[in-house]
Amino acid sequence: MFTTMKRVLALAVTATLALGGAAACGERSDGPSGNGKKITIGYMAWDEAIAASHLWQHILEEKGYRVQLKNLEAGLVYGGLAGGDIDLFLDGWLPQTHASYLEKYGDKLEKLGVWHTDASLSIAVPKYVQGIDSLDDLAARAGTVGGELIGIEPGAGLTKATQEKVLPGYGLDGKLKLKTSSTPAMLAALDGAIADQKPIAVTLWHPHWAYAKYELKDLADPKGTLGKAEQINTFGRKGFGKDFPEIAAMLGRFKMDGQQLGSLEDLMFNTHKGDEEKAVEEWLKANPDYLKTLS
Repeated sequence: MFTTMKRVLALAVTATLALGGAAACGERSDGPSGNGKKITIGYMAWDEAIAASHLWQHILEEKGYRVQLKNLEAGLVYGGLAGGDIDLFLDGWLPQTHASYLEKYGDKLEKLGVWHTDASLSIAVPKYVQGIDSLDDLAARAGTVGGELIGIEPGAGLTKATQEKVLPGYGLDGKLKLKTSSTPAMLAALDGAIADQKPIAVTLWHPHWAYAKYELKDLADPKGTLGKAEQINTFGRKGFGKDFPEIAAMLGRFKMDGQQLGSLEDLMFNTHKGDEEKAVEEWLKANPDYLKTLS
């Protein structure tokens, strides 16, 4: 009888300790919550997309998720979201730039939040370029910039708007050749032209760190071919919110103003070029309360 009671007491103590240990683990609110689950973030080579995607890669990896970044053209990112191959996209421009993608894939996506509300497309020249202050001026003086408009990726919404609205809208077809390649190539051409004080016209957008680094002027668009200010949205694949409710809630609280985004981009593309993780770490160190806004 005595031996049986000792066994019962021993089992009770063991159970109590086990439950206490489990409770102690459950009380930890600062530990990783991802448990190694994989999240794939798709992004196009627009600098705010690169900056936001690497910021969230850092945030998610700190929470214990495995994060893969995929650099694709916008149409492929939206297609990947719709097909479930990509989980997140942080650079959806609405209501204009990415409207065609939303028409095609909108019912297969989840809108998780709006994080920037003052985005816009532009055609820009260095401030030292005289006599070209509007797109009408550019049409009249296309030869000043060598008859070329330096663009970005062929599949970008900015490229589509330029080809379908700006060029025909201002009678630039046949006068100005849109040269598409990539965002880095466009920025390299801009940097080289400014170093030599040569005229150049480029497709650009706000927010972008180039406006802080160089003295640029956006050409007036009296016909409104590039649209008005837009919002930058976060989209997830269908079912993302159900699969990752904690992350979906954080993304719903995600906001960045122009100053915050500009300072992150400056660190990423100038100070620590090629080392995105170091740029993110330095930015978060300089903005110690930022992560609290996501909680």
